[in-house]
Amino acid sequence: MVLITYDVSTQTAAGKGRLRKVAKACVDHGQRVQNSVFECVLDAAQYAKFKQQLIELIDPETDSLRFYNLGNHYAGKVEHVGAKETFEQERDVLIV
Repeated sequence: MVLITYDVSTQTAAGKGRLRKVAKACVDHGQRVQNSVFECVLDAAQYAKFKQQLIELIDPETDSLRFYNLGNHYAGKVEHVGAKETFEQERDVLIV
């Protein structure tokens, strides 16, 4: 599991566009757990490709990305308190 966080400057229209693109890419790869925080279960190849995609979307002068690699045994490393209970991505998947 990789925890991905981002902060995209929205001072300009271009920044607002970057924010939408980064958020959309993250939604496509993981579960939103906070406004700019996503939990993503990815193998090494998926992670490398996704990380590069995000890096290409941002402006490194005004935006930032953070990647926290929690590894395969992440279940014991994540605690949740409060609303918006999450689901286990590897187990609770609904296929339509």
